[in-house]
Amino acid sequence: MTLTFALHPPLDLGLREEFIRLWTDASNAGGAVGFVPPVTVDQARAAAEKHFAGLGPGCPDRLLIAREVGSGRLAGMLIFEDMRFPLMDHWRLLKLVMVHPDLQGRGYGAELMGEAERIARGWGLSALRLTLRGGLGLEKFYGRCGYTEVGRVPAALRVAPGDDRDEVTMWLDLR
Repeated sequence: MTLTFALHPPLDLGLREEFIRLWTDASNAGGAVGFVPPVTVDQARAAAEKHFAGLGPGCPDRLLIAREVGSGRLAGMLIFEDMRFPLMDHWRLLKLVMVHPDLQGRGYGAELMGEAERIARGWGLSALRLTLRGGLGLEKFYGRCGYTEVGRVPAALRVAPGDDRDEVTMWLDLR
């Protein structure tokens, strides 16, 4: 294994800054994680604060981080989002799934997704869900991780004038 994982680590100032920097770098490299480049650190910080509010003590969401063995560098992350609705308590939504662009192509994304699946199974969840921006081939990556496309909203995401993308919903059945 080339990564070490931490689930729900203390969200201290250092980790917050690493989170924001990773999100900024991934976005500016063309990653489909909620922004369209160029993205500033301040823009990522403002958006991250909303996620941090759901990750604090007593909150239902959980952050999973991946660090590179040896360097300790933050290599990737994702958030398990609780839907906060009793009829959906048997699954979680994965948000902000990303690996640092400098570390792409090393299998870290697959490792991160595998760890998320192991954790979800350990919690006794029935499924994991995620949404992605169409037009980038991400369906293939998540398909290799075991996810199935279960829905598509045509042109739901406007990344630029005249450039609308589908929002695709992927589902991993854990039963």
